[in-house]
Amino acid sequence: MFLFQTMFRVPTFFAALSEVLSAALEAVGVNPSIVTRRRDTYLYREVAEMVDCQQGGLDCTVYHFGSMSEGTTTPGMNSDTDTLITDNDMNIMYTLEDWDRGKINYLMVRDRTTLAQHYMLQVFHPDFPLPVTHSNFPFHVTDEHGRVFLSNRIVIDLHAEHLGDLHLRRGPSNSNHKDFDFVYAFRCNTLPPEILSWFNRPRPVNWIPPDVMEAARRCPCFLVADGHHASEKKDIEWRITPNRIERLLMFSLNIIQVQCLVVLKMTKKQELVKYIRHERCKITTFHFKTVLFFTLERTPPEMLTKPRLLECIVKCLETLKDFLSRGECPHYIVERVDLFDGKLCRECQVCLEEAISDMIQDDMHVVFHLESDDLSQRMIELSNGEHYGPRENVNARICGKLVHDVFVQLHLYRLLNICIKLSSGVEADFETRLDNKINNLHFLTSEERADPRAQYFIRFLIMNLVSIKASVVSSLSIQTGRYIPLDVWTMYGKSLHTDVTSGKLKLASMLYCRGELWRAASLLNEVEFDFDNSVQPVCGCRRQLPNTELSEAFCEFMLEIENPEMWTRKLAFCVRFLREEKFCAPLFLWYEMCRGVEDDVYPRSPSWRKWMNWFVVDSRPFLLYMQFLTFRGLGVRHRQLEAFAGLQYIIRSNELKHLYHPETFANLLGHCHELEGEVLVALAVYRASQQFVPRNNAANHHIARLERQLCNVV
Repeated sequence: MFLFQTMFRVPTFFAALSEVLSAALEAVGVNPSIVTRRRDTYLYREVAEMVDCQQGGLDCTVYHFGSMSEGTTTPGMNSDTDTLITDNDMNIMYTLEDWDRGKINYLMVRDRTTLAQHYMLQVFHPDFPLPVTHSNFPFHVTDEHGRVFLSNRIVIDLHAEHLGDLHLRRGPSNSNHKDFDFVYAFRCNTLPPEILSWFNRPRPVNWIPPDVMEAARRCPCFLVADGHHASEKKDIEWRITPNRIERLLMFSLNIIQVQCLVVLKMTKKQELVKYIRHERCKITTFHFKTVLFFTLERTPPEMLTKPRLLECIVKCLETLKDFLSRGECPHYIVERVDLFDGKLCRECQVCLEEAISDMIQDDMHVVFHLESDDLSQRMIELSNGEHYGPRENVNARICGKLVHDVFVQLHLYRLLNICIKLSSGVEADFETRLDNKINNLHFLTSEERADPRAQYFIRFLIMNLVSIKASVVSSLSIQTGRYIPLDVWTMYGKSLHTDVTSGKLKLASMLYCRGELWRAASLLNEVEFDFDNSVQPVCGCRRQLPNTELSEAFCEFMLEIENPEMWTRKLAFCVRFLREEKFCAPLFLWYEMCRGVEDDVYPRSPSWRKWMNWFVVDSRPFLLYMQFLTFRGLGVRHRQLEAFAGLQYIIRSNELKHLYHPETFANLLGHCHELEGEVLVALAVYRASQQFVPRNNAANHHIARLERQLCNVV
C-alpha cells in the first residue's frame, strides 16, 4: 500500500480556475442531471436487451460498463459502448459444492504456473460431479495430467467465424464496429479470495458508503476470455474481473470526483499519449479510474468541493506518478495484480513520470489547452463573464442522442428482427405466429417481478405488433372484399400512438385503399399538424446516414422528459408494410416489395436483406405522397399540388441527405410526376433513384416500364 504525500504548493488562482473548469464541464454534460440520465438510460438498455435475448431463446444477462454507462464522458471524447454478456446456462464453480445438475459445469482451477487474476476452467459432467476425462469437443484441451479444460478460443474463434472480415478484437472484446465492444463472460457463483480480501483491506479514508460496500458483497464477478500475455497456458486461461463492483463504486462518486476523472481522461488522450514510445504500450482509462480510487483513500472528504477540483486532479496525478516511479500499478480490488504488466514498459513509465512532473510544476497549465469539447475556449469565455459562442445546448443534444440511439439500436431493430422471423414461415400461418408472439409478450408483462423498465420495452413491442396485426387483418379483408372486423378498429386505436406518424399513416393508407378518402384526408391532416420541427425521424433498418442531425427542438424536449413512455411523442418512425399487409398499401408500392431484378438479391448486405421484401420509407415523404393521392382522388387540386410541392421541396432544400430511404422517396416522387402526365420527368427521377441505389431498387422496374411505354408511343 502506497503512502500518499505531496509537497505541491497550491497556487492562489487554483480556486477560481477550479470553479471555471467545473462550470465548463457542466456545460458539456458532466453535471449531476446528465450523468444520472446516462446511467439510467444504460440501465434501461440492459434490462431491455436482456428481454431481447430471452425472447430469442437465450438465457443471458446483459451489462453495460465503461464511460458511457457511468456518465464519465463528453460528446467530444467519442467513447465507445462496452457490453458484457453472460450465459446463465454455464455454472462456474469455485468448489465442488457449487456443482449444479443439468448445467454445463466448470471448476475454477489454478496451479503453480497460473499468474494472478487468472484461472483455468476444468470441465465437469452435467449429470454427476466428476471431471470429464475424455472429450472430442474442439475447444476442450487435455493437459499432461489428463484434465480437460475449456479453451478461451471458443469465444474468439466463434466470433471471428460469425463476423468474418468485420471481426475486431481488443483484449477480451469482440465486435464488428469500432464504437462497440462486446465481451462474452462467465458469471462466477462465488467471489474468489483475491476479491474477498478487498472488503477487509484497511483504508485511511473510508470513502465508500456502507450501503455501497454491502451491495458490493452481493455483486458477481466474471471470467473473460483473456489469458495472461506471459503465460504458456494463455489459451486456456480466463481472467477474473469485478466489473459490477467497479460500477457500483463509480455510481457512488459525487460530481466533483466524476469531473476529476473526466479531466484526467482528457489529459491522457490529448497529452500523455504523446509519451508512449512503443506501439504495444498504452495507458488506459482503467489506469486512471484505479488512480482515482486509490487517491480517494488518501483524500479527506472536505477537499472534494468545486473550488478544489484542480487540487483533486493534481493529487490523482501524483498518485499515478508514484505508481510510475515504483513501476507498479496495483489493481484496486483484485490483489497481487500489476496493471502496468503487459501494458506499459519501463521506458514509457519513466517518460510518463517526467511528463506528469512537468505538468504539476507548470501549475497545471495543461488544463488551459484541453481541446476536447472546446473546453479551453469555454473556460476563457467563462472567465471573462461571457457565454460560450453560439447558444448551443450540449446537455440537450446528449439527451436527444441517448433517446435516438435507444430506439435505433434497440427498439426498432428488435422489432425488425421479430418481423423477419414472423415473415420467414408459411404466409397463411403469419397471423397465428403473430398472435403467439403477442400473447407471449403479454405473459411477460403479467409477471409480478417484471422490472418496470422491462415492462415498458415489452409494451412498446406489443403496441407495434398489434399495429401490424390490425394491418394484416385489414389487408385480408380488403383483398376478399369483406368488412373489417370491429376488433381491428380497436387494435388500430390502441396502436396509433406507437410514435407521432407511422401508426396513423398506415391507418390512413388502409382507409385510402378502402376508398374512404375523406377519413384518410382527415387523419393525414392530423399527422401533418403534429409533425412539427420537434419531431425526430428515426429508422431501425441499420442504414447509415451521411448527415445524421437531431433537431434542436427535439433535443430540448428530451432534456425535459425523463419518462420513456413520453419519448415516442416526438419520434417519427419509418413506415413499413410487410408483404402480408400489401392490400393496405397503394398498388404502386407493391413494386417496392419486389425490388430485385435478375440477380440483384445476391449483393444485398446482411442488414438490407432483412427488409428488402417490404415497403419501407421515411414518414414525411410518405405523408406527402399519401396526401397527393388522397386529395387527387377527392379532386381537391390545390391540396394535391401543395403535397406535390412538398415532395419537390425535399430535393430543393437539400433535405434528401437526411432521409434513410432516399431511393424510395425518389420513386414516390417519380410516380407523382407520372400521375401529372410528366413521363419524361418521372423517368429522370427514377434514374436519379437508381444512382442512389443501383441494385435492389424498384426504380429499375419503373425505368424499364417507362422505356417500353415511350418506345410504344414512338
